Amino acid sequence: MATIKVNGPTPYNVHIARNLTNNLAAHVKETGAANVAIVHQPTLAAPARVIAEELGAANLTVTLAATPDAEAGKTIEVASGIWDVLGTENFSRQDVIIGLGGGAATDLAGFVAATWMRGIKVIQAPTTLLAMVDAAVGGKTGINTDAGKNLVGSFHEPDAVFVDLERLYTLAPEEITAGSAEIIKTGFIADERILEIIEDSSERALDVDQNLPELIERSIAVKASVVGQDLKEAGLREMLNYGHTFGHAIEKRENYSWRHGDAVAVGMMFVANLAKNRGLIDHALVQRHRDILQSVGLPTTYEAGAFDELYEGMLHDKKNRDGKIRFVALEGVGEVTRIEGPSIEELQAAYAEISEG
Repeated sequence: MATIKVNGPTPYNVHIARNLTNNLAAHVKETGAANVAIVHQPTLAAPARVIAEELGAANLTVTLAATPDAEAGKTIEVASGIWDVLGTENFSRQDVIIGLGGGAATDLAGFVAATWMRGIKVIQAPTTLLAMVDAAVGGKTGINTDAGKNLVGSFHEPDAVFVDLERLYTLAPEEITAGSAEIIKTGFIADERILEIIEDSSERALDVDQNLPELIERSIAVKASVVGQDLKEAGLREMLNYGHTFGHAIEKRENYSWRHGDAVAVGMMFVANLAKNRGLIDHALVQRHRDILQSVGLPTTYEAGAFDELYEGMLHDKKNRDGKIRFVALEGVGEVTRIEGPSIEELQAAYAEISEG
């Protein structure tokens, strides 16, 4: 088992291995909880029951809280329903919530845990590649509103994270592809070896039996290092938003029907072109973005004619300051900077570079 420690106000460990159900159950028992709620998506009812049986054998009372799939589960109505369940089951501050599922499930579970009695323990058990390398690590929790994605939430660090690589075998290829966008992001902002592994062979890179476990560990190590120094995004942690400003605008315009990783991939292409046009990076680095993203099957372009809607989405991004749109950008691989308040003309020029046709 690989274990990565995330330092910060409340340090915790990310465990990476195969078949971690027993390890997860053992950790829950060690917390001293009497009640456990497993927040899970519909397709994970069977593994949720397996975990529940393990915990029930140790005389813990387990509640299964199924949620709508994907972003449909990240609403105030769903969160309120779980709060009602916790109240009915007399959950106290000593009890535990487990987030089992993709990023939407872990975001929701963390948010519910952060707000119930002003904070109880959450243990994250991500089941998608995207959740493993991004959503489940770092303590960001949140739900969506009509105004945008993750605008309501809190920082609430997990008690532990269990990345069970066995879950990857259950994922459709397109889910692996989408999740790889966050891995590639960490390669561009911090660990060039990630990019080199993918460039050597994108097929081996995304193979669970070959290079994918190493990429997962490297990507989590990047995030652990960053959030351990800057939990609440006072400065350094903003680098993890590379590609997200434009990506979130795409997700909002598409009513969250796009996979997050696909949107982030296009977002990285957008900001790479924005940086190139400002003279921060050269054409070769933009092309490297395109080559790597396309090699794993991620999109690098977006529909033409949608600038006004995307611009409106970027205007409401939570990373903005003083009404100015802010982008995480590169000056080179591993060299992160910011672009603040670019002109509409600059944004339109970058958009033209990635527009289909």
